[in-house]
Amino acid sequence: MRATYRGITIAQSDETIQLEGNSYFPPGSIDERYLTRSWAKSLCFWKGVASYYDITVDGQTARGAAWTYRHPSPFARKIKNHIAFWGDVDVTH
Repeated sequence: MRATYRGITIAQSDETIQLEGNSYFPPGSIDERYLTRSWAKSLCFWKGVASYYDITVDGQTARGAAWTYRHPSPFARKIKNHIAFWGDVDVTH
């Protein structure tokens, strides 16, 4: 799996976890140079609190385009610290 934004690979891994239609990339597969932590958070009733990242490439920013569960519920522990993408980020096989 590969996640790209504006033609730049943000994450790439053969070890993603598929959950609810999203591909969660393991921490070591992320190019963190393009991610900036956001203050945004959301609550999933069974996964816990999601923390978001903005992605910036060549001065263009996709706000809140990535998220992670740093402290997931026991039901979602397999995605702890993995990152998923949406919006303007393309995720392909």
